[in-house]
Amino acid sequence: MEYSELIVMRIRKLCKDRGIAINKLASMSGVKQSTLDNIVRGVTKNPRMKTLHKIAIAFNMTPAEFFDFDELNEYTFEDDTEE
Repeated sequence: MEYSELIVMRIRKLCKDRGIAINKLASMSGVKQSTLDNIVRGVTKNPRMKTLHKIAIAFNMTPAEFFDFDELNEYTFEDDTEE
């Protein structure tokens, strides 16, 4: 699984667990609906940290809490050819 897919998985799971629709998350976070849609659909592979920070805050989390989940913590960049 790619790094960007893990981020999408995290956003979707947090939305599901908290009963928040993606469009509601957009308004809660101040992130444009189109930007959030592009992230969730996998069009945007490398969202800006500022965008992810806003999303984390909308979930009432720090960015550190947002990024602290098993799948991401176990991810390695060894096979990643991008720099």
